[in-house]
Amino acid sequence: MTHAVASPKRSRPRWQRRKEARPAEIVAAALEVFVERGFAATRLADVARRAGVTKGTLYLYFESKEALFKAVVRETIVPCIAEGERLAEAHTGPARELFISLVHGWWKLIGETSLSGIPKLMLAEAVNFPELARFYSEEVVRRGQRLIGSVLERGIRSGEFRPIDVAIAARLVMAPLLHALHWRHSFGLCGAEPLDAQRFVDAHIDIFLHGISNA
Repeated sequence: MTHAVASPKRSRPRWQRRKEARPAEIVAAALEVFVERGFAATRLADVARRAGVTKGTLYLYFESKEALFKAVVRETIVPCIAEGERLAEAHTGPARELFISLVHGWWKLIGETSLSGIPKLMLAEAVNFPELARFYSEEVVRRGQRLIGSVLERGIRSGEFRPIDVAIAARLVMAPLLHALHWRHSFGLCGAEPLDAQRFVDAHIDIFLHGISNA
């Protein structure tokens, strides 16, 4: 008489459990390395090492350094803009309140985090990598300007804001914020006078809104 031997229950290999998480881990590591070294000086081997994978594994998900950088932008900064767009779509109150929420939200999600290193990187290296600059301009800069512009137009229609050149004004909204994050990543690291970011952002909002107020 033979006895059936129960097949041992196979446990799922650890690498299989982590497989779906690997692209996200690689993107997170790439963000750190790009911010630390810039685009030109970043090597895929360094990103792979930081992510704890082989260079060959990295190539399974990203065919080039350019593709990896685009993934970093699309999975970190672009969602922040999308969140602002959702906030604007759902907002039913005054345009002024929406404007304040968006500016504070941008600074919290980007200005105060490691994502602030990406705009600095693009300004420094855009001339050497024009294709990446065009990509970043379309997916981040122009989309962000359209969002801010839509809020300004809403305020003009409601009578809160006086008639202005919306396209120019949207650029003016972002310029001081970019200055603040560039200071953080340059002079702020060299012992220069520290910039109180929160006071700076609050003052920018106050001055800008007074400048376009229709009151």
